[in-house]
Amino acid sequence: MRLKGPNSGLVSLLYLAVTVSLLAQAGLAVKQEDFKTSEQVAFYRRHRAFADAVAKESRLLGKSASTSQTASPYSVLQDSVYLDGHTLVASVQHGADKISLKLSVSFLDKGIVRIRGQETHPLTPRFDDTQKLVLRDGGANLKYASADSLQLTSETVNGETVHIVSFKDANNTASLRMTERPWTVEYVLNGKPSILLNSKGQFHFEHLREKPGADGEVDGADGAWEETFRSWTDTKPRGPESFGLDISFSGYEHVYGIPEHASSLSLKTTRGGGKDAYSQPYRLYNLDVFEHDLDSPMALYGSIPFMVAHNAESTVGVFWLNAAETWVDITREKSSPLGNLFRLGTPSKEPTVSTHWISESGVMDIFLLPGPSAADMYHQYADLVEQTPLPREFALGYHQCRWNYLDQDDVLTVDDKLQEHAIPYDVIWLDIEHTDGKRYFTWDSGKFPDPVAMQQKLAYNGHQLVTVVDPHIKRDTEYRIWKEANDNGYFVKNKEGNDNFHGWCWPGDSNWVDYLNPEAASWISNQFHLDKYNGSTPNLFVWNDMNEPSVFNGPEISMDKDIKHHGGWEHRDLHNIFGMLYHKATAEGLRTRESPNKRPFVLSRAYFAGSQRYGAIWTGDNAANWEHLRASIPMVLSNNIAGMHFAGADVGGFFGNPTAELMTRWYQLGIWYPFFRAHAHIDTKRREPWVFGEPYLSHIRNAIRERYRLLPYWYTLFREASLTGMPLVRPMWMEFPQETSMFSEDSSFMVGSAIMVVPVTDADTSIPIDVRLPAQENWYDIRSHAAYIGPLKRQFAADLATTLVFVRGGSIIPTRERHRGSSELMRRDPITLYVYVSRTGTATGRLYLDDGETYNYQNGAFIERELSFENAKLTSRPSARTESSPEQLEFLKAMSRVRVERIVIVGMRNPLTKAVVVENGQTRTIELSYAGHKLDSECTIRDPAVLVGNDWEVTLS
Repeated sequence: MRLKGPNSGLVSLLYLAVTVSLLAQAGLAVKQEDFKTSEQVAFYRRHRAFADAVAKESRLLGKSASTSQTASPYSVLQDSVYLDGHTLVASVQHGADKISLKLSVSFLDKGIVRIRGQETHPLTPRFDDTQKLVLRDGGANLKYASADSLQLTSETVNGETVHIVSFKDANNTASLRMTERPWTVEYVLNGKPSILLNSKGQFHFEHLREKPGADGEVDGADGAWEETFRSWTDTKPRGPESFGLDISFSGYEHVYGIPEHASSLSLKTTRGGGKDAYSQPYRLYNLDVFEHDLDSPMALYGSIPFMVAHNAESTVGVFWLNAAETWVDITREKSSPLGNLFRLGTPSKEPTVSTHWISESGVMDIFLLPGPSAADMYHQYADLVEQTPLPREFALGYHQCRWNYLDQDDVLTVDDKLQEHAIPYDVIWLDIEHTDGKRYFTWDSGKFPDPVAMQQKLAYNGHQLVTVVDPHIKRDTEYRIWKEANDNGYFVKNKEGNDNFHGWCWPGDSNWVDYLNPEAASWISNQFHLDKYNGSTPNLFVWNDMNEPSVFNGPEISMDKDIKHHGGWEHRDLHNIFGMLYHKATAEGLRTRESPNKRPFVLSRAYFAGSQRYGAIWTGDNAANWEHLRASIPMVLSNNIAGMHFAGADVGGFFGNPTAELMTRWYQLGIWYPFFRAHAHIDTKRREPWVFGEPYLSHIRNAIRERYRLLPYWYTLFREASLTGMPLVRPMWMEFPQETSMFSEDSSFMVGSAIMVVPVTDADTSIPIDVRLPAQENWYDIRSHAAYIGPLKRQFAADLATTLVFVRGGSIIPTRERHRGSSELMRRDPITLYVYVSRTGTATGRLYLDDGETYNYQNGAFIERELSFENAKLTSRPSARTESSPEQLEFLKAMSRVRVERIVIVGMRNPLTKAVVVENGQTRTIELSYAGHKLDSECTIRDPAVLVGNDWEVTLS
């Protein structure tokens, strides 16, 4: 082993390697003592004590803790409220400390309300770059409501002044009502209070201040100026700067989102007890958690502070834009005495979910999204953080990964075996062992003597390679990457700011590039270019792991909070966006390595709001057991709810050795994750699909082939997400918003609007599976086409060959039916259309195609067809977004031989005999054939020979 640089002792490295290996082999659960509970976090303790004191004082005053008129000490200063264009401005002050806070309430397009707050005259600036790094165009081009559409009035209710801004958009008649004493905000939608701020009096803002005496205490609480966790001391040079606010959802019983947690889909109560309640708040703080717990609110690898509330009438959202450590408590009131804020003493029968958000530093920056539908709300959220862009088409295929494929021969053997067993795949992955001593951007020449030839061999059949490039840089004076970064001052600094921050990760002694520094981020991007990354080709893509960041010898296995980033900012201010900034820099490097630019593919473990712009994520290091299989469903759904659409979980489980049955069931579920990758720990047995033999090999192959058969549907879904912001995989309530029994359902889900998946997540195949088919609609088994009429609740048997997947009546599903070895080899294959008829005899769908790799689609180089079936006629017309351009004409020419080779109409009631096809003024007649679950229920039009890019219609008679 070659070691260079100070503090790189052989003994320490060996100890690190042995420790990690033993932990993995022992299969230990998470070491709880490595991670903080809320009681060990000083700023949370202070806010909890403040909230409890307010509740106690309210009760002493003869008021319930949940009344609108709480004992909150924060009030609006008299005569400080005014409307400045699209922004309501107010000064708020704590009754005791007399420090003025400037609050601005901005009214955006589509009814979005933004509320920002900090000291009117802060002692030093607060970190406020999160908005620049997360919001669309850095927040510079947000669309604001017209000043003419806003009206400010003030009135006195029970002796208290209330300021009301009324406005209206296409979906809501709304008003924002702000009381002065105490300061509260109520967002009223269509006459109903929906989102309430400080209704419980928990708003508390720790203003920046000079350091007091030696005890360093604030309001009797410790940890304000220094805090110790185990052997690490956080020096807190800026002192206390946290803030908290209660946000209540009136009329709602369920809230969702704020990933990442191994928790239920409908977020649980964290205070006040009750069935299945947690004893800890949900924590948002990106961490590398070894073998994490299930059914827990503890922090994991990513953080998206976006929460959604839903009831049978509406869907609303709250986006808490802050990158520092954040805790969220949740309480529920079935019959709330909250009442209308301005009709004191009038009880309300509305249920309420109350949340208490607490962040350690930064500026208070909150967005209220009014919906009222889920689609409306996701349009609003996408206006803020952008949609998920179209990925490389190959990234939707199957990814074969483990830590680690041993060498070049092993990679090519796996490639050959997959082809031998006729298993399609698109990407094979290499973990950290492919490098020269964990020096990223290098190869172990003994194991990989010719990586270019290896990639060329893979590319011949349309396969790609992904290599891991972690953010820690081995401290080695002869390592080019380290030397350039060090010489240019690109590394994160220690707490004094006078030397590089050092920590331990896979290479041993390491440094971390400071991606907050634009010059450093640009430099790391350039390292992914073909002339910099030796041995890379255009068919190599990248995996960012360990980017929470993971620091083996740091507090909570991460960076110290008081170390310094570009601009002198502490790590505490930006911890949760560190991984996203690396993800962004990597994606930018891949995007710009070729001319013209091509879409990148980058997988990241850490993420934040905005990460969807740069690639995919996965749920982290799960385990090979049935419990983790089940937990992956709400975890992937919660990420999609929060806008992180391209998400998946390690198929088979990362730790441990799955049984053949578990592996089979995981593939049968995994094909419905947006990101579909099998992965395994270095100490696990080999588990490629053929390892398990028959019948498991056939079941797994059939599952993977089903993913490839449906790639046109998946790619069209990504197109929809790129335009609307709607999730790819959706909780049942999102498609059936008035089905109250579905509001907490996380054992089944929708893929787009058309496909319902009910995974089998139990080892015992003798246990029937409960399935609820919602709505007054036809449902069809996706394989047998057996029809069921909803609403229906029944049990289904599910042997290992059976998957429970149903298509919603009224849907048209595009597929490609020919078995190929990769998605690239399918690109010119013909399309089959499955028309699943609704109860009214109609169906709609869409087909989207482009070249799958370039940005030419932004100039019109795509085919997007609106498909409609009505009165026994199927039509294909261009979407409204289709416009003629040179790029579009060139793409149409390239796709001129791609045709629809078959149309299958499922659920026909009346036998018909022929189809009349009209295309480009030409008419031809085709005889129909029948099959299906019932002999006359499924008719097939064989080879209508219409081109996917043309207008056409097929009429049955």
